[in-house]
Amino acid sequence: MAQPVSSGKSEWRLGWPVVAAAMIGIGTGPGLFQNLSSLFTPGMVAEFGWTRGQIATASGVGLLGGFAAPFLGRFTDRVGVRAMIVAAMLLLGAAYAGLAVMTGRIWQYQFAVFCLALTVPGTGSLVYGKLVAARFAAHRGLALAVATSGLSITTLVLPSIVAAVIAGYGWRGGFWALGAAVSLVALPLVMLALREAPRLAKPDPAIDPDAAPVAGMTGAEARRSGKFWALGGAALLINVATNGLVTQMVPFGLERGLTAAQAALLLASFGASQIVGRFAMGFLVDRYSAPPLATAAATISAVAFIGLQWQSPGFAAMMALIFAAGLMNGAEHDLLPYLTSRLFGLKAYGEVYGSLLVLALIGTATGIVGFGRLHDATGGYDIALAVAAVALVLAGLLFLTLGRTPPARH
Repeated sequence: MAQPVSSGKSEWRLGWPVVAAAMIGIGTGPGLFQNLSSLFTPGMVAEFGWTRGQIATASGVGLLGGFAAPFLGRFTDRVGVRAMIVAAMLLLGAAYAGLAVMTGRIWQYQFAVFCLALTVPGTGSLVYGKLVAARFAAHRGLALAVATSGLSITTLVLPSIVAAVIAGYGWRGGFWALGAAVSLVALPLVMLALREAPRLAKPDPAIDPDAAPVAGMTGAEARRSGKFWALGGAALLINVATNGLVTQMVPFGLERGLTAAQAALLLASFGASQIVGRFAMGFLVDRYSAPPLATAAATISAVAFIGLQWQSPGFAAMMALIFAAGLMNGAEHDLLPYLTSRLFGLKAYGEVYGSLLVLALIGTATGIVGFGRLHDATGGYDIALAVAAVALVLAGLLFLTLGRTPPARH
């Protein structure tokens, strides 16, 4: 396995530029659209006459672009991360532009979301997870938590801002603003941060293509492991539950009697829970075995999904329940890259993580389509919430099959 630049406190001193780049890149990646998408739903429904189920199904179909993740991961393992990051962020900006100029044909929305899904490998833990794992050992869990917290922070900060842009300039203006933020602001900052990062003492071919290979499983070896399928299955089930909910958050809040402004704030509560879930999990896995911690987090979120069955909870209770429901989503974003590096090594990290990402995206697509279609079929979200609770319980059981992952010494 590639060696970190150093250990202990010096890991942070030398590795912070990579963590900063990851925060910016992940924070403005397609996950942000997923978390904010419900802000755009009322405008598209009003202008095009689409139903929530149609929008959810189109989003799920568009996410088929994520099936390219293992191939893009293998490509990244061979040629390095910088080209992948640039290409993905430029494509993401173009996809937002495409969303802004839609004329009402549902295939346009599907194609734009397909392009968004293609950018996942170059804007998420597939590229940044390996950069961080190669530089951190004793503090790898916390470093990954900080790196992936960018999405939580933007989900916490941006809903009110994007809602204000939409109120002033329409939903198309909201998409133009997101596209400009990715291509004109985030991309230059990511490249600047990566340029400031020190080179590894023992270079990794995913960062330096001329370096010697590092230890770990190949992609094929990992996929023959039962632990690969247990980890991927857990990620799939978590995304069914949590991503299904977040893409219906604003309509869900409105149906529970909240105002539009209060419903938008539910997204902020979800973003806050992601931050807490990531940091708490990152801090703990550096000290204790990860699978039991993951099971505990999944159980907390499952109980919260049961609580969301309450028809008129009031604003404060809704904020608390959404916070608890989102904890596992935040924890999963830290656990997946952490456990990938710990269980399978860094030799083919991009390919292995990309393969796991496919399973996670299947869960995302299933959750998005399922929540929307179940609402259309039943007139409410109760059945979808019950399915989500069961999915989280099953995810917790799968984590327990991974065995112990002793933390690195500090």
